[in-house]
Amino acid sequence: MDVARQIDAMVRALPVAVVAVDRRARVIAANDAARRLLGPDPLDRPFVTLLRNPGVNQAIDRVLAPGHLAASASDPGPGGNGGALTMRAAIGAGSSGREPYFDVTVAPLPATLGGGALVTLIDTAPVEGAEQIRRDFVANVSHELRTPLTALIGFIETLRGPARNDAAARDRFLDIMERETHRMNRLVSDLLSLSRVESGERLRPVARVDLAVLLGGVATTLGPAAEKAGVRIELDTGDAPAWIPGDQDQLTQVFQNIIENAIKYGGSGGWVGIALREITHEPMLRGPAYSIEIADRGEGIDAIHLPRLTERFYRVDTHRSREKGGTGLGLAIVKHIVARHRGRLRIHSERGQGSRFTIVLPQASAAQPPAG
Repeated sequence: MDVARQIDAMVRALPVAVVAVDRRARVIAANDAARRLLGPDPLDRPFVTLLRNPGVNQAIDRVLAPGHLAASASDPGPGGNGGALTMRAAIGAGSSGREPYFDVTVAPLPATLGGGALVTLIDTAPVEGAEQIRRDFVANVSHELRTPLTALIGFIETLRGPARNDAAARDRFLDIMERETHRMNRLVSDLLSLSRVESGERLRPVARVDLAVLLGGVATTLGPAAEKAGVRIELDTGDAPAWIPGDQDQLTQVFQNIIENAIKYGGSGGWVGIALREITHEPMLRGPAYSIEIADRGEGIDAIHLPRLTERFYRVDTHRSREKGGTGLGLAIVKHIVARHRGRLRIHSERGQGSRFTIVLPQASAAQPPAG
């Protein structure tokens, strides 16, 4: 294999955008990722015409300068690594209008391959996106905890001062303090639950769970809450068992969360329906499955909110959710548990027409053991 084919094969085998240039800084190879970034026909063109970034082009000139590799070996200097130079550079324009940043490394090619340099461009957007999610999560948790803590501090100060001898005020403040501490406790529990679910999301459950029995148990558990809210729960699971591979505790958490939400927020319709159906072949799951539909006849949800319902701390009505004890994490937990079970979650709602949450889960094989 000649040198040009060797370089081309090496560049194409790499998973990130890579361009090879010769000693004159003309492009001699580029993989598909680089072509998508810099243009479809980069070969035999000066690199400077593909990417007009002064820092990157200066780095290429420096790497291609006579004696650079030997000098770098004896004194790498800032950013040097065996003759390679690394920097962060803005390249092009993203769809949002912001310049996307890339980690760019320019490394010399060995003399056996004709010299020249390899330019590697790694998109930093995924890392920056993950960091932004982390910052948003920390900010949201801090806000959710700070609000009740601020209220508690205020009530404590009032009870020690103006309301010290006011029995009525004391009882009222203690009731509020109890409610706020319970909400903080639920928030911490949901955060721990979310962490556990995310850490085990790649481990698919292997035990068998009967959905019909599980849904019956959840409906019975939530019966008193539904009765208190004036809501009738209608359960239709059929007569046959509905076995799926699953984690019984996690699935119970999923259905408790969705049915409880239907009672709280869709209870104005006075009815919550739970229907279990068998699907002989579900295209998305490529096999037989079960669908569980939980519907209400309440106020419904505006379409603008539907894509974000499973985001952490996203609420359609923040004040109402907090009044009812919501933490804003329930549907995020549901999403991750359903993903762990290789299932699908679908949400359909229209304002004034109620809501319908459908979970589709793959059926179990006969070889899977029952849940212990």
